[in-house]
Amino acid sequence: MSRGILLFIALLAAVLIPLLLGGNQTWSRLQNFPLNELLIMFGMILLCWGVNTQRLRLLLGDQCDKVGRIKSLGVVMAAEFAYCATPGGSGGPLTIMALLARNGVRPARGSAVFAMDQLSDLLFFLCALSGILIYALFQHLSERLEWLLIVSAISMFGGLLSCVVVARYHRLLIRLSGRLLVRLNVEGTTRLRWARKLLHFLAAFTDTLKLPALTLIKVFALTCVHWLLRYSVLYLALRGLGADLQWAWCFLIQMLSLSAGQFSLLPGGAGAAELTSAALLAPMVGKSTAAAAILIWRAVTYYFYLVVGGPVFLLMLGRPLLKKLMKFKQA
Repeated sequence: MSRGILLFIALLAAVLIPLLLGGNQTWSRLQNFPLNELLIMFGMILLCWGVNTQRLRLLLGDQCDKVGRIKSLGVVMAAEFAYCATPGGSGGPLTIMALLARNGVRPARGSAVFAMDQLSDLLFFLCALSGILIYALFQHLSERLEWLLIVSAISMFGGLLSCVVVARYHRLLIRLSGRLLVRLNVEGTTRLRWARKLLHFLAAFTDTLKLPALTLIKVFALTCVHWLLRYSVLYLALRGLGADLQWAWCFLIQMLSLSAGQFSLLPGGAGAAELTSAALLAPMVGKSTAAAAILIWRAVTYYFYLVVGGPVFLLMLGRPLLKKLMKFKQA
């Protein structure tokens, strides 16, 4: 029950922050927003689900026959709901692995698919950020944007370096973690079980990396399509409101806002994402325009996932797992 209350408070804060920022003008800006552009945005999200469904099936490789196309779409929609409804998105990977396991995919393979999916996302954001940095060299930037670019670049390269270190020295890390567990008085049977699961995951992840090069290229191409569509929503919202802000800065604002939301450990980053985006966007386009754009952006990329993905989640997994995921952070 407490997690449900937290989600409600976060959603309430997510709506109130832009409304308080924009004041009385926000509602009038929303009423004048073109309906056809709003429908295009929702269509882009539907297309994102289709793209991610195909990406999931490619990563499953020879086991994609175990999960039909309709079920694969259900996995994607249920996982997106879990990302948005749980603190820090913790329910997303658990949902993916649980649904794949129900269809005969081993948990190790399911976790490897999720890890490969995340690695593909990280590679895309690194490439996108590199492109923005090159673009910024030919622009006159304010100190605010220069600071944002520097922080983003450091965080992205740090994340990639961490992945490389884990991949290169995973055996050493396993030994060190084993010694740490011994000092923490963890039972030997528990240590062996965790070690076995980790080795199974590494083997499954290695198998995923051995997929045909063309398949991996397709996965990365689909990743690019997904994020380019999803991160164009704020840009289109601002254009519909009459604001002229370059796509690169809209991309950067969304990336930083959603990252802040993840670190806040609130469900879907609700409240934190709105507060961060408002602080970054208002000086560029004005308070009322920023408030209306944020509400449209989050309605399309957050509330829509909850409203449409929730029934799919309940249909595929039921209420018991939903309660388990909502209590995951309390365990």
